[in-house]
Amino acid sequence: MDLHTLFIKPYESYHTYQIILEFTATFFGLLSVYFSIRKNIWVYPTGIVSTVLYVYILFKFGLLGDMLINFYYTVMSVYGWVLWARSSDDHVHVEVSRTTRREWLLCSLLFVISLILVTAVYYYKPLLDTQLSAEKVILGLDHLDWANWLDVFTTAIFLVGMWLMAKRRIENWIFWIVGDLICIPMMLHKGLGITSVQYLVFTVMAIIGYREWYRSLK
Repeated sequence: MDLHTLFIKPYESYHTYQIILEFTATFFGLLSVYFSIRKNIWVYPTGIVSTVLYVYILFKFGLLGDMLINFYYTVMSVYGWVLWARSSDDHVHVEVSRTTRREWLLCSLLFVISLILVTAVYYYKPLLDTQLSAEKVILGLDHLDWANWLDVFTTAIFLVGMWLMAKRRIENWIFWIVGDLICIPMMLHKGLGITSVQYLVFTVMAIIGYREWYRSLK
């Protein structure tokens, strides 16, 4: 499969506004990760713009798990914004630390709850697609392809990563790296080439972010 088929052909059927929305969401997403690396509170306002746009984009492309996680990102961004503002001496930059044993237990719980909830959403997706009309609707998970199952898994990964970032824990970057790597082929499969490239860049930036936070911690 050539680059034209992967990155150009899917967009031939898109409206111009859809391409502009994806570019805009990608730009603010990259900007948010940059501010996160710098431990700068602007990670949150820029991230909110990106996640709100992606809620709409991912809903249109049927990636309900990622849609829900971006909605969760938006809520958590407000929560993280407040926490970072309270923890910052200059209201811009913050100090970081490691995850405690109790927080790891909470992370495990969040991960399992996310897997269950997103799987349930996909289970009822046929009903949602008919606008809650139960006529001739067959519920189940048979309609899921490999990308949908990866979507369920990455949603749980990113949920934990976002929570750890709000807590300013260095381990949040590990979750971003793993989730970003998984999302690269998933977004290509769904015809979101721009977003796939974004996740590739996110992976590199997350590695840099971990190194920068680790250096700061030392």
